[in-house]
Amino acid sequence: MAILVNEKTKIVVQGATGHQGQFHSKRMKEYGSQIVGGVTPGKGGQMMGDIPIYDTVEEAGADASILFVPARMMKDAALEAISNGLSPVVCITEHVPVQDAMFIMEYAKDHGADVVGPNTPGLISPGKALLGILPPHIFKEGSVGLVSRSGTLTYEIIDEMTKGDIGQSTALGIGGDPVIGMDFISALERFEADKDTKAMVMIGEIGGDAEERAAEFIREHVSKPVVSYIAGRTAPPGKRMGHAGAVISGSSGTAEAKIEALNAVDVPVATMPNEVPELLREML
Repeated sequence: MAILVNEKTKIVVQGATGHQGQFHSKRMKEYGSQIVGGVTPGKGGQMMGDIPIYDTVEEAGADASILFVPARMMKDAALEAISNGLSPVVCITEHVPVQDAMFIMEYAKDHGADVVGPNTPGLISPGKALLGILPPHIFKEGSVGLVSRSGTLTYEIIDEMTKGDIGQSTALGIGGDPVIGMDFISALERFEADKDTKAMVMIGEIGGDAEERAAEFIREHVSKPVVSYIAGRTAPPGKRMGHAGAVISGSSGTAEAKIEALNAVDVPVATMPNEVPELLREML
């Protein structure tokens, strides 16, 4: 099995006729994702290769959506998808205004929808469906779920896992902005409930307290093995690095604090990304 998307998920691409929308619609469809249509208001009735274009999300008859729209249009596009019952709604775009992101997340909560992002590479259930911009050739179907704040580190660690013959059930990037939809806890909860996910990898970074809160959740609710990697061990004190959400305030949000919290709940934390596969083998 997988979480969030599988081979039966019908996907609509909002902003499909833009440069990025066209490129990634083709990639996702070639991978095997069920792309049932694209949405660009005013271009309904056109065809983009073998993908029909609609004026509205409702016309597409989809289950899930991925958005390749400018940041200023993200709020309206996401609300349209959510109000039509689509889930997950994957927001690839970065620089979404914080107030807009807050409104989207509250609206999604009220409607029971899962939002991934913004500022995310999306997600993939290897061998089943790609809903994002991740490089599918490095993924391998298997039983380890992965959730990450960093797209680049996701690729590096997944590549190490695949080379080590450790496949993945689903991998998702939760996004690096201060306000996001699904977080570590949401993903860990789904992986814990998925009978075919046998272990999990959590990739964190400096800033905020998401990893510390996830550690407490693991203590109370997770029975499966979890392995982690935290980026930013060598970050200079007081320096802002990486994502907008990677901001350290005093002693809060440091790599040391996160590693300590995870170790306290028996989650081993790799020193280097290439150590993750070996830690997984030890835990399994």
